[in-house]
Amino acid sequence: MKSTVNRYWSAHELVVIGVFSAAAKISTLLVALAGGGMNPVSLLLKNLVFTTLLIVMLYKVRKPGTLLLFVLINMLVSALLLGASITLLPAMLAAALVAETAVALAGGYARPWGPLVAVAVFDLLFRICSLGVSWLYMRENPAMLVAAVPIVILGYAGALIGLFTGVRAVRELRHAGIVRQ
Repeated sequence: MKSTVNRYWSAHELVVIGVFSAAAKISTLLVALAGGGMNPVSLLLKNLVFTTLLIVMLYKVRKPGTLLLFVLINMLVSALLLGASITLLPAMLAAALVAETAVALAGGYARPWGPLVAVAVFDLLFRICSLGVSWLYMRENPAMLVAAVPIVILGYAGALIGLFTGVRAVRELRHAGIVRQ
């Protein structure tokens, strides 16, 4: 009698999620370093690259929970390897959960626009939640938060551009046979 275990994600899908998470982290770090720090151009490009890679990954692995797993891996890599603050983890998880719910309500990842809905909702909600976390920390000096809002808006502009470049990248990867769905 041979028993088989049906796993939700295959080993290939888990490797894809891990590789894209590492690639997103490394490429955004390289863009920030090559741009000379966090100036407006590198901030825009960093968010563009991150969103593009996230869209390609979601088109490659079209299962509910993929975005949430990506966020967990990405935050774990940021916290352990780069020393990033863990304070944004609740905001990222909340945004990922709402984005997963939005995709489910919009027809799931099987729809052509499913990954786009997930990334658009995630990016918008994460930025709003991160401003909320910043507000909690800077309640004594709200002028600091006013200075952060244009930076967050500029980052979101890069993410919006990344939605279009992500779709173009998926189109090219389908033509090359890398993304098959």
